[in-house]
Amino acid sequence: MARRVHQPLEDQEFDFILSMTPGPVLAYFCGTWPKAVEGCRAMDAVVAELSQEYGTRFTAVRTDITRCPGPTRRYGVTGAPTAVLLKDGAAVASQAGPMTREEFREFLDAHL
Repeated sequence: MARRVHQPLEDQEFDFILSMTPGPVLAYFCGTWPKAVEGCRAMDAVVAELSQEYGTRFTAVRTDITRCPGPTRRYGVTGAPTAVLLKDGAAVASQAGPMTREEFREFLDAHL
């Protein structure tokens, strides 16, 4: 069974999700400004599909850069969309820019 995509509304909620989630977390950072929206929407669809496919191998957390500036700074995110794979709260891999389903699968398979 797949885990749902979490959407924290503030830094503390992001940190709470991280602390309560066993296993790897895919935090993908999105923005609401016009140039970021299209890429972020594309990633929403890809992450939703892959979270179904991969089941419990990771938990997805869609993170709004504006609402969660702490994690954005902590993981060195400078643009949206950006995917960061976390294990025990530490970043093990990151990729800036939108990814196709195949690119995302390669990213996950290389680091899970």
